Amino acid sequence: MTDTTETSFIGKFTVLKGAVRELWIIFGTKIMTILAYSLVNSVLVLWLSSDLRLSDKGAGWIIGYWSIIMTAFTIMVGSFVDAVGVRRSLMAGFGLAALARLVMAFFAAKWIAIPFGLFPLALGEALQTPVMAAAVKRFTTTKQRSIAFSVYYSMMNVGFAIAAYVVDKVRGGMGEYGHFTVPYLGVQVSTYQTIILLGMACTLPNLILTWLAMREGVEATDEGVKIVPLVPKYPGESFLKAFLLASRDALKDWWRIFSSLWSQQTFYRFLAFFAFVVFAKLILFHFYYTFPKVAIRELGEGAPFARLFGFLNAVVVIILAPVIGALTQKFTAYKTVVIGTALTALSVFLMALPAGLFQGLADGYFGSSIVWWLGLVRPLNPLYAAIVMCVLIYSVGECFYSPRLYEYPAAIAPKGQEGSYLALSMLPYFVAKFFAAPLSGYLLAAYCPAEGPRNSQIIWLIVGSMALIAPIGLLLARRYIQVHEAGRE
Repeated sequence: MTDTTETSFIGKFTVLKGAVRELWIIFGTKIMTILAYSLVNSVLVLWLSSDLRLSDKGAGWIIGYWSIIMTAFTIMVGSFVDAVGVRRSLMAGFGLAALARLVMAFFAAKWIAIPFGLFPLALGEALQTPVMAAAVKRFTTTKQRSIAFSVYYSMMNVGFAIAAYVVDKVRGGMGEYGHFTVPYLGVQVSTYQTIILLGMACTLPNLILTWLAMREGVEATDEGVKIVPLVPKYPGESFLKAFLLASRDALKDWWRIFSSLWSQQTFYRFLAFFAFVVFAKLILFHFYYTFPKVAIRELGEGAPFARLFGFLNAVVVIILAPVIGALTQKFTAYKTVVIGTALTALSVFLMALPAGLFQGLADGYFGSSIVWWLGLVRPLNPLYAAIVMCVLIYSVGECFYSPRLYEYPAAIAPKGQEGSYLALSMLPYFVAKFFAAPLSGYLLAAYCPAEGPRNSQIIWLIVGSMALIAPIGLLLARRYIQVHEAGRE
C-alpha cells in the first residue's frame, strides 16, 4: 500500500513538522517585517505631500528614485549574505530600518528626512525581504520547501492585513492631519509620522528575536540539520568594510553573470515574459501611491483607503491563494499568469465606470455589508461599491498569477543558473514602481488634484488599459516566449 500522506492536501502542510526553529523565526519576523513596511508604504505618498510639502509630481519622483536605490541594494545583497551570514544580515537590516523610520517620524525637513531616513530605509528593506527568502530555502528540506514558501507568502499577507487595519484606525482616531505628543519626549508628530513611528516599533521585536534566538550557520538538508561554521569572506575586516567589499564583489559577480546570460535564447524569452508582466504589476503600485490620494479627495478625509485595498486584498489572498494554487497545480505557470493578469487588468475598469452605475449595489445588501465592515453611515457613496468589487476581482487574479511568478524563473532557468534568473525576476517589480510612482503624480495633478475639478475615472481607464498589455501580449507572443515546464502540459 502506497503512503500518500505527504501528497494529500493535509499532508502537504504536515511536512513542516520538525522544521528547524529558524524557519519559524523567519515566519514570525516576516509578519512584523511586512507590518512595518506596509505601515510606512501605505502613507508614504501622503507623508511626502503633507509633512514634507512636496507636490503630487514631486512625491512621485522621490518614490521613483527610492525604487532605483532599493534595486541597486537588492542586487548587492546576495554577496553580502555570503560574506556575513543570514543572522547578521537580518540584524543589520532590522537595525538600519528602525533608525531610518525614526528619522522619518521625527523630522519633517526634506533635507533630513529623505537622505537620512527614506533612502537609507531602501538598504534596510533590501537586507530583509531578499535575505528572508534565501533563508526559507536554507532552513527547509526539499519536501518542506514548496509549502514553506506558501506559508511565507501567507505570512506576508497577514502583515499587510494588520497594517491596513492599523493605518485606518490611527487616521480615524487622530484625524487626517492630527498630531500626537510622544510620551516622555514631549515632541509632536503628525498622523502620518505617528504611523511611521509605529512601523519603527514593529521592527524592534525582529531585531531582538533574531539576536537572541537565531543560530548562525544552520542549514536544513535532506540528510539532517547541519551547523556550517561561517568562514569570514573578508577576515579581519570590520562589519562596514565587509559590507563595502561585498557590495563591490556583488556588482562584479552580477555583471559577469548578467553578461553571460545574453548568449542564451531562454533568457530572451524570460525577459519578454517579465516585460509583459510589468504592465500588470503597475496596478499594485497605483493602489499604493495613487489610490490613497484619490480616496481622500473623492470620498473625503478619513476615507478608509487602507482597509479598502490593503486589508481586503490580503484577506482574499490568504484564503484563496492556497486553494487556487492546489487547483491549478497541473496548469503551466505561463497559462496561470495569463489568467491572473487578465483578471487583475479587467478589474480596474470597474473604477473607470461612472460611480452611479453601482448605486443599486450600494443601496442593497452588498452596500450594507460595506457599511457594517467599515463603520460607515448611510447613504453609501456608490464609489465604495465599485472599489470593493474591483479589489475582490483584482485579488482573485493575484491569487492566480503572483505566486507563480516565483516559480516560472526556476522552471525555465538552465541548470545551475536558477539563482541568477530568480534574482533578475525581481527587477520588473522595481521597474514597475519606478514608472508607476512618477506617473501617479502626473495623473493625480491632471485628473484628481487636491483643488479644482476632478475626473478620477480617467486615471483608472489609463491604468487598466496599460495593464491589459500583459495578458494580451502574453497570449499573442505565446509561441515565441513560452518555455516548456517539466511535468505540466
